[in-house]
Amino acid sequence: MTANVAIFVIAAFFEIAGCFAFWMSLRRGATPVVAVLGVVCLIAFAFALTRVDSVFAGRAYAAYGGIYIAASLVWLWLIEGQAPTRTDLAGAALAIAGAVIIIGFAARVR
Repeated sequence: MTANVAIFVIAAFFEIAGCFAFWMSLRRGATPVVAVLGVVCLIAFAFALTRVDSVFAGRAYAAYGGIYIAASLVWLWLIEGQAPTRTDLAGAALAIAGAVIIIGFAARVR
């Protein structure tokens, strides 16, 4: 389970960075090079998720969703300088709990 969580964290970084690159390019006028870097990040994200130890892609993606929510709030705080609210943190805690349940029991459902 620990390896899967590490992969999810790596995937989340690449997905958020890739989407943020497009945000910067389309909403804030960054150069097209930034959008190209975003594409590279999104490819790395997709590749990373294939490394998760799960028989079914949908289960891996569902568990990843919880980690993605928490990682997005870390990005919000560290990169965009906006501290998460209490409700942000409560929602992320619930999402992570769901991800842990899915990851923890995925090995039993093969």
